[in-house]
Amino acid sequence: MFVKTGDTVKVIAGKDRGTTGKVIKALPKVNKVIVEGVAIMKKHQKPNAENPNGAILEIEAPIHVSNVQVLDKNGVAGRVGYKFVDDKKVRFNKKSGEILD
Repeated sequence: MFVKTGDTVKVIAGKDRGTTGKVIKALPKVNKVIVEGVAIMKKHQKPNAENPNGAILEIEAPIHVSNVQVLDKNGVAGRVGYKFVDDKKVRFNKKSGEILD
């Protein structure tokens, strides 16, 4: 998976298309990512010590990694590739050629 936690990504498909956000968590086993402020869903919580009446929480749902593109420092969205620089493997934006790591 080319997307890592902390990357800034742009959503390219779905109801939140065009939205940008930071990756909160990457889930490589299921090829999904959780992006801050994207794919908001409501979760109903039973009453507990913190919320004696219960609550309706808004949380980010995971979205498939194919629906996002990584942004570089200049804000250019593109696919991610790998190359070797000084005998070190780094990620780079294929559209702009800028190194991401």
